[in-house]
Amino acid sequence: MTFHRGRLIDHIHLRAADLEASRRFYRAALQALGRADAIREDADHFAADELWIDRAGGPPGGSGSHVHLAFAAKDRAQVDAFHEAVLAAGGLDNGPPGERPYHPGYYGAFVLDPDGNNIEAVYHGPAAYSADSVVIQARMPG
Repeated sequence: MTFHRGRLIDHIHLRAADLEASRRFYRAALQALGRADAIREDADHFAADELWIDRAGGPPGGSGSHVHLAFAAKDRAQVDAFHEAVLAAGGLDNGPPGERPYHPGYYGAFVLDPDGNNIEAVYHGPAAYSADSVVIQARMPG
């Protein structure tokens, strides 16, 4: 069986009520999965590949936030189309399409889904990807 896993998800952003507890948890998870080499961190955040975790606002011990999920877009037109479509489907605007200061070329749009999760479509500007997707060849047991 062959299937693809590709560039649907650009990144997932979690906000931790206790960043140090989250560091311990995700370090252990990634180490167990053989992905400890992917970890990047500083005093304010913890990241591995598409996963980004930082401290939730408010007092220590407060609650974390809803999930931030960013879909990868192929161009600015897809970001614009995403924003228009999800607003028409009941989403709430959380930031119209536009350039963001995260890095040069970052163009994104944000909406809240029906559960309050922050959903984004993002185009990072012209870039060359090593592949459109990862091809997985599932091996049948036996």
